Amino acid sequence: MQVLILADRLGRELQPLTDRSCVAMLPVVGKAVLEHVLERLAAAGLRQALVAVSPQAEEVRAAFGDGGRWGMRLDYILTRGEADPDEVLDLSQPRLAGAVLALRGDMLYGFSPAQFLRAARETAGPVVYGKTPEQPISICLHQDGGRGGLEWLRWSGAPKATAPVWPVVELPGTVNGLDSLKAYHRANLDAAAGRIPELIVPGRQVALGLTAGLRSQLSPRSLREGIAWVGRGCRIDPSAEFHGEVVVGNRAIVDRLAILRDSVVLPDTYIGELVEVRNAIVQGNRLIRVDIGAVLSVAETFLLADLGETTLSRFIAEPVNRLFGLLLLAASLPLWPLALLAALAENHRQPLRAVRLRGNRLEFDEFGVRRRREFSAWEWATSIPVLRFLPRLLAVASGDLRVVGTDALTPEQAAERLEEWERLGDQAPAGLIGPTQLLLPASAPREERLMSDAFYARQRSAGRDLYYLARGLGTLLTPRAWWPV
Repeated sequence: MQVLILADRLGRELQPLTDRSCVAMLPVVGKAVLEHVLERLAAAGLRQALVAVSPQAEEVRAAFGDGGRWGMRLDYILTRGEADPDEVLDLSQPRLAGAVLALRGDMLYGFSPAQFLRAARETAGPVVYGKTPEQPISICLHQDGGRGGLEWLRWSGAPKATAPVWPVVELPGTVNGLDSLKAYHRANLDAAAGRIPELIVPGRQVALGLTAGLRSQLSPRSLREGIAWVGRGCRIDPSAEFHGEVVVGNRAIVDRLAILRDSVVLPDTYIGELVEVRNAIVQGNRLIRVDIGAVLSVAETFLLADLGETTLSRFIAEPVNRLFGLLLLAASLPLWPLALLAALAENHRQPLRAVRLRGNRLEFDEFGVRRRREFSAWEWATSIPVLRFLPRLLAVASGDLRVVGTDALTPEQAAERLEEWERLGDQAPAGLIGPTQLLLPASAPREERLMSDAFYARQRSAGRDLYYLARGLGTLLTPRAWWPV
């Protein structure tokens, strides 16, 4: 018997998850939805299948090829998307001659096709449908010589208004149609918790309730309560916490003191330090609240980031930045005696003074709200800019500042920002140099400096940071860097 797999959903109901992938390729506990379907077909002894694809057709072909990995032989047919299954069957002749089992490749099945076939073969009719309790028809046996009758498998997202003409077999188990973000979220949690019968979940159990894939680094202590599934190649900081039911996709990173509750983290996603995610789907820098359907794009890569796009994400950039700060500190050592003499000449009582600034490390305040941690930055008491700010290289080496970033503010300056646009600069890390420090004079109005930081934060990129770094090094050779202000 041959199989017709309909995997041509356009996925409007699952946007933004389907902006770059089709529904059949969305991961459920580390495997594409279509892969779970193929595993069920192979377990039922079915070896030949024709897959109807439309969006991201090349992605599906590249992932599944000829099906040999599953002991199957796959062929493909291209549709315009959500096509009429009867038309697809007609176009597939003579490749699908004889009896055909038809089902969708973009739904998650909680029963074996073998169960349906046994019941269908005992039922008279050219077409026999299968459904689970309180769910629409999701599978169909098209008997040899039958015509039509597959329209019940066409994806519409809405229930059919009429009853089927041919017999319907009631099946035990469940089917998740993945017809909403909430349903997709539930499918992952159900799979991790073992509530989908006979679903093959990858990974090994590293502790009671905790399953992890190959090459993943994590501590069993991270699972505080409930059940968690972690994909392959993940890095979970030992201080991170999982509560309830949690799924973390392949190659994801969960940083220090992050908390995940009843959430799904998709592959190649970075969860930042102290970030708490509750009842949500996280895809790269997008946080999707499944209860209200809200989608929040987070610009701060130290909070959420797409590891596939962020080439110098925080977990790489921070140690590189600190190392570069140490190199700059070592290179600046010949200037420190000169800075001391200049400071003594201007203020012999207190040549070195401390200034409280907001850095890039995060902490919780007394109300449990995440905020930037304050630190003491040292300055020489001289009016020569280069010499005055030499001690701030210590803050770069410690991780409180970046080499390139927005102007570091005092707690008082930060509290004075009342308008939303004034706080846009917080979307970028605070740094030693940047457009505000390099291009604006120290006497520039407060609003102008905040606007400069806001523009930098919204347009920030690795290329721009390298440009400002080169410009900052070049400024050392100009009179402005050495002229007293």
